[in-house]
Amino acid sequence: MTLKRAKSMHEFFTTKFKTMKFTGEWLKAIGEPEQSGSWMIWGDSGNGKTRFVVQLIKYLATFTSCAYNSLEEGESYSLQTAFIETGIKRTTKNLVLLDKESIEHLMVRLDKHKSPNIIVIDSIQYTGMNYKEYKKLIARYPKKLFIFISHSDGKNPAGRVAKSIRFDANVKIRVEGYKAFPVSRYGGGQPYTIWEQGAADYWGLENTLN
Repeated sequence: MTLKRAKSMHEFFTTKFKTMKFTGEWLKAIGEPEQSGSWMIWGDSGNGKTRFVVQLIKYLATFTSCAYNSLEEGESYSLQTAFIETGIKRTTKNLVLLDKESIEHLMVRLDKHKSPNIIVIDSIQYTGMNYKEYKKLIARYPKKLFIFISHSDGKNPAGRVAKSIRFDANVKIRVEGYKAFPVSRYGGGQPYTIWEQGAADYWGLENTLN
């Protein structure tokens, strides 16, 4: 067995990590995240999950190239509407839509030069992956960030694989009542309001700022 060389503290502390300099509400929610690893976002349908993910990918595209792999809906009218309502335009750069692209085909894409650096996979339940295959995917592309979307089982992601990914993920975000509740290894932690009116109707006006 060949062991990796141990790093001195000087080497470790001088290592440069590629992060995204979030500002405003995104900084308060997530902090300053690395542009690698995995995130998990989950919630019941009708609570603003897709709207939140589209808002997030629009923001991430201001930092680097992104792909939204719509495994569940595919190239649908509802997803097109969500993109338009979020302010994504025909001329928006750094963002492409993948129409129900299998993980096998996605890896072929990611092996290419100048492939997307951030990949949203919607949803983990439609990939057919087990946890071992998830770990292999993350290890194969250590400089890319994968954001997995999941169905919800109460307040938890639905299914054994999604639950395991949540524990492994650097950022975990539960969506309920048009609010996103993040737990991040990069700081942040403040709830993010996806849609003011929807959140007010669900939580009550006095709770929308909490």
